[in-house]
Amino acid sequence: MKRALLAFCIFFCLFSGYSSYAAGGGVSLPNINISMAKGSNPGETVSALRVLILFTVLSLAPAILIMMTSFTRIVVVLSFLRQALATQNMPPNQLIIGLSLFLSFFVMAPVWQDINTNALTPYMEDKIDQDTAMERAEKPLRTFMFHQTREKDLRLFLELAKTAKPKTKAEVPTWVLIPAFMVSELKTAFTIGFMLYLPFLIIDMVVASVLMAMGMMMLPPVVISLPFKLLLFVLVDGWELVVSSLVKSFG
Repeated sequence: MKRALLAFCIFFCLFSGYSSYAAGGGVSLPNINISMAKGSNPGETVSALRVLILFTVLSLAPAILIMMTSFTRIVVVLSFLRQALATQNMPPNQLIIGLSLFLSFFVMAPVWQDINTNALTPYMEDKIDQDTAMERAEKPLRTFMFHQTREKDLRLFLELAKTAKPKTKAEVPTWVLIPAFMVSELKTAFTIGFMLYLPFLIIDMVVASVLMAMGMMMLPPVVISLPFKLLLFVLVDGWELVVSSLVKSFG
């Protein structure tokens, strides 16, 4: 788990542009040559296995992003918003996922900056060893997850894991914290989604009642209510409200 955290942090910091090497503009990309040859000593074999493990972990980066960042809450809320508006596939899935991804970059920026400053940069400059870099990279991520995790959910997974009750947060295993964090994110996202549904549900009920009173039962209410939903959403500057509320919910 710690190796996965460090590899993911390296990948994310480099992608987000927080690396001090990238900022200086003096990055020289090395040649990557993968070949099979007989090793002269066990150390070469160990190094090759570490590279293989690193590439394997990086292939799991999307799953790690979903599990350990703000992405889960954001993408679920935006999906609820689209369903509440009843706009079918507008915005499309690609756009929702892309917006959720970059909002996650924005929300997690302080965490990645902390990891880059205290773990990634010293490790790349050979000032600290791998174990120290792992510990420093894990700490801000755990702090973020603890801040967003409900005590009830954390207690549930501690009981399911049948582990001794921890006295401090540092004693909580990461493999217990991650599922508790994800369940808490889903609960929060569903709560926000419910609040988003209410005004649009009222519009649907009013339109359906008016159509029934007029005897127009064959006309689907969604055909009439959709323009009113869009008008309401535009008038109140819905995207600004939703995005600002999502970002502030992580404060």
